[in-house]
Amino acid sequence: MLDLDDSRRKPTQTQPPPCHFPSAMLRRTCIVLISLLSSVSAFAMPMQNITLHGQHPDPEALALEVQRRVNVSVARRQSQEVFLSDQSSSCLTGNPIDDCWRCDPNWEADRQRLADCGIGFGQYALGGKGGQIYVVTDSSDHDAVTPRPGTLRYAVIQSEPLWIVFATNMLIKLKEELIFNSYKTLDGRGANVHIVGGGCITLQYISNVIIHNIHIHQCVQSGETNVRSSPTHYGWRTLSDGDGISIFGSRDIWIDHCSLSHCKDGLIDVVMGSTGITISNNYFSHHDEVMLLGHSDTYVPDSGMQVTIAFNHFGESLVQRMPRCRRGYIHVVNNDFTRWEMYAIGGSGNPTINSQGNRYTAPTNPNAKEVTKRVDTEENKWRDWNWRSEGDILVNGAFFIASGETVEVLYEKAYSVEPKSAALIDQLTMNAGVFGGRRATTLEHGGQNKVVGEMDTVMTTTRRIC
Repeated sequence: MLDLDDSRRKPTQTQPPPCHFPSAMLRRTCIVLISLLSSVSAFAMPMQNITLHGQHPDPEALALEVQRRVNVSVARRQSQEVFLSDQSSSCLTGNPIDDCWRCDPNWEADRQRLADCGIGFGQYALGGKGGQIYVVTDSSDHDAVTPRPGTLRYAVIQSEPLWIVFATNMLIKLKEELIFNSYKTLDGRGANVHIVGGGCITLQYISNVIIHNIHIHQCVQSGETNVRSSPTHYGWRTLSDGDGISIFGSRDIWIDHCSLSHCKDGLIDVVMGSTGITISNNYFSHHDEVMLLGHSDTYVPDSGMQVTIAFNHFGESLVQRMPRCRRGYIHVVNNDFTRWEMYAIGGSGNPTINSQGNRYTAPTNPNAKEVTKRVDTEENKWRDWNWRSEGDILVNGAFFIASGETVEVLYEKAYSVEPKSAALIDQLTMNAGVFGGRRATTLEHGGQNKVVGEMDTVMTTTRRIC
């Protein structure tokens, strides 16, 4: 197992957060005020940044630490292979997240160990660590204001930390957005859990959430009704976008080992001053606009957005936005991009893109070989943006256009990332998505996306972890 060390302790802020109030109402007011002020200052001082609560003071150092932990895990796997006559018997993969907990045959007795296994900007997400185990026994979602005990909606709105698991395989058809409260872990290990329907998952003005091993697909717009967000509050929700997971004004969030596809808008959106996010080990497929990071080019708080995207598989039938970034610092590391229709990584508003050790496989279309796209921006403006490719594998004519006059200075401290072999990329991403079984959750049916077999067929097998 991967040993923990002091590197996972949350760093001290170099500056105090602009607002930090204990109550939910004041916290909402704080974010609204930041939004209003930033809208004004965006015109007067377009380069001004705002330090967000939870923002890492040294993103370059944290990117270095991610690579160090990958190298430690890979070296451990390689050294173990020397002593094993049957290499296939090794549980270690070189993936530092999975190797942290999966090799323990009694992992189910210590589910909350998962919270110690995160990497990157979202590694400080506690989820429901230290709280009780809450078992979801009822897959229904009949009432968004007065949810029934035993349902997923009832669990995620509670005030106290909860580690939420599932009694059996479930297909949960949401009527409205599933609005989380802080300090929750959604742990689908040991069950086959699908979340579909209205709005899907909303993380708004909260912190410390882990979502692990869940299928999320067929998410559609919902709203124009009341929805409960805590035991003491419900309110009117306007029409949602239909994202798989919407992260809005939140921090310390970790999305790991989920399979996402076929949603109305984005599969994952991170906007409105969210930071401290890790998106790892997921399988994305069958979607147009995959991932949006940042609200707008002029929304100043998103300059403090920090997102790690690691060990994901960007699979079949994806078009663009893997991710599409506005402002912020985005570390894209050891992912497998298996073709896109338009581009893989796009951006505007001067985001920092640090691409390390990924495999980019271009489509056959000769006009879509470029990995990168500067969206609606002239070259004389984007040539100074810091976009860096280091140790990436470029396949089938793929090419990455780096930029930034000072890029060598900014990255001179970066750890040397040797190009990963194709076999090692396969190894690091081999378990991307929900553990076990097929990654695909849908079939094309009469021009519409239909959940495979509905409740009676999808739920026939429990996914094994090891």
